[in-house]
Amino acid sequence: MDAYGAFFTDEKAVRVENIFLEFLKSFRLDPNSREPFYESEIAAMEASESTTMFVDFSHVMRFNDILQKAISDEYLRFEPYLTSACKRFVMEQKPKFFADNPNKDVNVAFFNIPLIKRLRELGTAEIGRLVSVTGVVTRTSEVRPELLQGTFKCLECGTVIKYVEQQFKYTEPTICVNAACSNRTKWALLRQESKFADWQRVKMQETSKEIPAGSLPRSLDVVLRHEIVEQARAGDTVIFTGSVVVIPDILALTSPGERAECRREASSQRKSTGGHEGVRGLKALGVRDLSYRLAFIANSVQISDGRRDTDIRNRKKDADEDDHQQFTTEELDEIQRMRNTPDFFNKLVDSIAPTVFGHQDIKRAILLMLLGGVHKITHEGINLRGDINVCIVGDPSCAKSQFLKYTSGVVPRSVYTSGKSSSAAGLTATVAKEPETGEFCIEAGALMLADNGICCIDEFDKMEVRDQVAIHEAMEQQTISITKAGIQATLNARTSILAAANPTGGRYDKTKPLKYNVALPPAILSRFDLVYVMIDDPDDQTDYHIAHHIVRVHQKQEEALSPTFTTAELKRYIAYAKTLKPKLSSEARKLLVDSYVALRRGDTAPGSRVAYRMTVRQLEALIRLSEAIARSYLETQVLPRHVHVAVRLLKTSIISVESGEIDLSEFQGETNDDDGGGDASGQGDAQPSTTAAEAAPSDTGNNEGSANQQKKKLVITDEYFQRVTQALIIRLRQHEETVKQEGTGLAGMRQRDLIEWYVAQQNERNNYSSIEELKNEYANIKAIIESLVRREGYLIVVAEGVTDVEEGGRPSSVSRNDRILAVAPNYVID
Repeated sequence: MDAYGAFFTDEKAVRVENIFLEFLKSFRLDPNSREPFYESEIAAMEASESTTMFVDFSHVMRFNDILQKAISDEYLRFEPYLTSACKRFVMEQKPKFFADNPNKDVNVAFFNIPLIKRLRELGTAEIGRLVSVTGVVTRTSEVRPELLQGTFKCLECGTVIKYVEQQFKYTEPTICVNAACSNRTKWALLRQESKFADWQRVKMQETSKEIPAGSLPRSLDVVLRHEIVEQARAGDTVIFTGSVVVIPDILALTSPGERAECRREASSQRKSTGGHEGVRGLKALGVRDLSYRLAFIANSVQISDGRRDTDIRNRKKDADEDDHQQFTTEELDEIQRMRNTPDFFNKLVDSIAPTVFGHQDIKRAILLMLLGGVHKITHEGINLRGDINVCIVGDPSCAKSQFLKYTSGVVPRSVYTSGKSSSAAGLTATVAKEPETGEFCIEAGALMLADNGICCIDEFDKMEVRDQVAIHEAMEQQTISITKAGIQATLNARTSILAAANPTGGRYDKTKPLKYNVALPPAILSRFDLVYVMIDDPDDQTDYHIAHHIVRVHQKQEEALSPTFTTAELKRYIAYAKTLKPKLSSEARKLLVDSYVALRRGDTAPGSRVAYRMTVRQLEALIRLSEAIARSYLETQVLPRHVHVAVRLLKTSIISVESGEIDLSEFQGETNDDDGGGDASGQGDAQPSTTAAEAAPSDTGNNEGSANQQKKKLVITDEYFQRVTQALIIRLRQHEETVKQEGTGLAGMRQRDLIEWYVAQQNERNNYSSIEELKNEYANIKAIIESLVRREGYLIVVAEGVTDVEEGGRPSSVSRNDRILAVAPNYVID
């Protein structure tokens, strides 16, 4: 080696460079193909104006075992030589590539390393080797310029020194190369002639499946350079390929207080003493090594979605997954085969969460949520949500959490969180201080990490109210706005939310609407497209099947489940279906409008008890559900049959609350007894209409019929009870108002007249198809009135009706049909 300017040449590295160049020139994937495989890589680089050559490591292993061993064992040593080989290869094949800038570098990026390590397995033994590591990205820094090779000018003599490698910090030349100059400190960086590269730091954390019991998740800093910056986003599960390096821990070096280090005492200070002292304390034992830490320098980023054959260069940066090239011919054939299976939609539904027995409606809702609607942007730039939000309300031990866990495992970008342990900042985003630079940065919360995925929130009802408010914006506008610590930002949270909640009293009360059963404000409840209730009712047949299924799963595990499609097939089918963008047909559009109007009409009907008001959000939910159903059928157009299914789903959803049943048997016997006397005596009275004459049951005169009717149980739905009650009370109130204004007439109304009025109203709407039906309703209304008087207390009897008088002057019978009824003074209509 000469005194100045000459460098030591690494002969082994030069050999590796030549073998690698030979590999690039001659490797063919198919022995019969004419041109080498990596010539097409140059064409791809030229097309995308890229300077990175992606090399599949499995090709290197097939080509030369010595080469792959040298690269994998000493990658950091050979990296400059491999880069040089790539540049030489490109210059030989395409000299025009460097026409605009002769000094342009070509970077090499390896992928498809056979062994992927976990984050915990990275130790000092891996330093300098080529390894792949997998984990979840939790934080990304901004892209900054990094100085790779500096060109310095000596301020003493003006000599220019080029190609000064930077050692993880700002590195100046040790001494000027000019023999007459001994400058060591005065240097000026020539920025125009120095080499800079894009640089980004990413924080990677272990996936939840890899964390051992009782341990906290480990994290590692990953440095991305050149064109792979901005490839990994927070929330992605990725595979980084590169090498482990040791860098100074700046945080430990700059922390206050005396740090643990080894000091060398100056010999001049010790001349006066008679000898050296012994070693005292830790600081003299070489503990300075603790101020270093491991970092990972990556040269390629692969999204870990279970499909290793994805084109690494054409990775989509956004959620627009409309490229069909990512599916191979075999995959497309398999998807078409699934679509052509008879009754395939129900089989798809059955393949969702196969360990859970039954609950077809909820499985259907989860399938449609996985497929999602179509995102749209208006001319004004307003985003129209395409994601479907689902809420499951149910009794304990109804497999709600099972559904959530299954869904979070199926979707690549998904987050599972519990409501009680989640804060507003943890769900949305928090502003944190960067430890090394001291700058404020945004750390992603659960909804941001689940961007373009699904966020599963368990125990949704146990969240604090102020934390629930934080997700209002994310659920409808799909953004998160932050204004704190000098940062004003609007972040994307394009996520579907699957929430599970328990009823307020522990068990769901069927007699009350949903809003009284769940401690959720209407603003959040209306943002869910589908709300399902799981009620744990004892039923011998269902209980037998559930128990049989659970015991079988415990006994045989995987063998007990035989879904038509595997989870892998289901994932591929959903991924393909999401690339379709179905459009609304004119017939479907008309049907959507009509369905919405009908739902609104049902909302305003007297006595109807809905979970919450039908709003335009429910219309948008119908559109999204129709698009998701069209996607499930792989259709490019939303047809009326898809809308019919969506409307049925919305109706079976608890938006129209499931009513309980009311037993009126105790009041039925008394009303039937009255019918005998009351109707016999009142038969001669002039009936005001033929309807009433038909409605009044004829006097049979035998007691057997009465006894049979007494034995028969009278059960009506809560919704019917409320509807009749409201109609009768409104009619009585109107009568009271009329009496007040005219100043004449009875304060109340005769029971017979009230029933005849209601029956006439229903008859005008053609609600009766037979005389039998009309008679049944007549009896039901009598029982309801009896219940309102005796049990509910909504009505009061103003005067009892007297019919016939016997010879002795006493009344023969008192008919309940002739008594005068009025609304109780303290009753208030909702």
